Amino acid sequence: MKSKIWLFGLALTLLFSLGACKSKESAYKAAYEKAKEKEMEEEKTVTEMTPVSKPATAPSNSYYNSTTVQKEKITAIDGSGLKQFSVVIGSFMNKTNASSLKERMQAQGYNVIIAQNEKQMFRVIVATFNNKIDAATERDAVKAKYNPDFQDVWLLEQQY
Repeated sequence: MKSKIWLFGLALTLLFSLGACKSKESAYKAAYEKAKEKEMEEEKTVTEMTPVSKPATAPSNSYYNSTTVQKEKITAIDGSGLKQFSVVIGSFMNKTNASSLKERMQAQGYNVIIAQNEKQMFRVIVATFNNKIDAATERDAVKAKYNPDFQDVWLLEQQY
């Protein structure tokens, strides 16, 4: 009788120990989905921009005319007065982050506009102009004033 109980206990222990070592498909699936979600968030935060290097000498109008701009259709959601060319200092998926940067730059004396593009990105704009030369000049001034904080300042051309 004791041997039957002992044998039954050993079989039960063996069954539980082998079952506990088995990897669950749902655990793998959950880890995969979490990694995929993180990867998708990282892709959303990266925007396509062409960096423009600062020239060693004083820029000419031809420099500003050849400056690369990113073209987007945007709508002002916080602020007003968007013109054709805008100087963007930040781009966020979260409106709270954009509002925080807006408040910081308003304290510095800028008339900041938050605009949203068709991909639901919030663009923080510190200046907006009707011509590219003025926008590029202001972009360079912001870069120089806030070095190294805003070295990725870029120009956005409004598409209608």
